[in-house]
Amino acid sequence: MTARLTKALSDTSFEELLDESTRIHGHICAGQVIGVRMSMVGLREIGIDDPKGAQRKSLYVLVEIDRCATDAIQSVTGCCLGKRSLKWLDYGIMAATFVNLATGKAVRITAREEARELARKYKPEVAGKYQQQLEAYRVMPEEELFTIEQVAITIPDCDMPGRPLRRVQCEECGDWVQDCREVEQNNRTLCRSCAFGRYYEPLKTQ
Repeated sequence: MTARLTKALSDTSFEELLDESTRIHGHICAGQVIGVRMSMVGLREIGIDDPKGAQRKSLYVLVEIDRCATDAIQSVTGCCLGKRSLKWLDYGIMAATFVNLATGKAVRITAREEARELARKYKPEVAGKYQQQLEAYRVMPEEELFTIEQVAITIPDCDMPGRPLRRVQCEECGDWVQDCREVEQNNRTLCRSCAFGRYYEPLKTQ
């Protein structure tokens, strides 16, 4: 297995995908197993087997949590924030939606909470809750590990990959805002920080 996955997904084993994901993430964990398996199911369900090759421009993924599984999803699919093919929704749910842009087919996959307790059934000999889950999630049937639902999704033009639709300047701070993220407030065009408050506090310099 090279640093970059070059084989089509259909020709790549779960263990190979997990090894690559673990290398990128930095350690093996239950979230990595969930993310790899979730990606394999999602890609299968929307008809994509070459996500990093011929079908790379047809794939769009929305993730609902910023946890270990998201790194695995990025590793398997090749989607990322910088390419605008990966969208992070801060919902705190272990779920992801996989979209085939060429066909419009989409599937949302959620990790089942019940799988945590079912880990005892599949790996009773493994000591430690987290290690038991890690090993059990490798072999647990996907219908017990995931809830899979076909969904319809409309992706706004301003969220699609490609060049920005427009760039406008904030009338308050002067920052340039891309991808339709500006806010019209009191007849002024503002960035979101000026409109709603900043996540940081500028320090005064001498």
